[in-house]
Amino acid sequence: MKLHGKVHKYGADVNTDVIIPARYLNISDAGELAKHCMEDIDSDFIGRVQPGDIIVAGKNFGCGSSREHAPLAIKAAGIGCVIAASFARIFYRNALNIGLPILECAEAAEKSESGDILEVELSTGEIVNTTRGLTFMAEPIPPFMLELIEAGGLIEYTKRRIATGYQ
Repeated sequence: MKLHGKVHKYGADVNTDVIIPARYLNISDAGELAKHCMEDIDSDFIGRVQPGDIIVAGKNFGCGSSREHAPLAIKAAGIGCVIAASFARIFYRNALNIGLPILECAEAAEKSESGDILEVELSTGEIVNTTRGLTFMAEPIPPFMLELIEAGGLIEYTKRRIATGYQ
């Protein structure tokens, strides 16, 4: 699975409270959540993001409360992938559960800047910064997890498995 998009870069310790502020947690519609994604850390984010763009960040992305709203808002905003030096464990799990691709790669996080264009191959972990002519390697996403992401998350993956008799 190959992705291509413009970088939106953030620092370390991006908290779920700034990804989707608590005042919006009564919203369950993903499209509505997306309208408020990152607004407390980057008020222009939703106006700049294009489908397929990529968030790049420092260590501990998604720290804070364990709300599933955070990766859901990111995905619904059109972000194709998040690359960070590291992720908070619960965010990592929630992102995969809703089908948001994420990769850990400290070097790509350090050497990419907002506006750069990245090409990401999830199955190999290769990240190419075409703006800077740099290539980075993240741990690839295993095939069974790619199936889950391509299905749109754990719920859709499970529905498909049930519909096909777990084949």
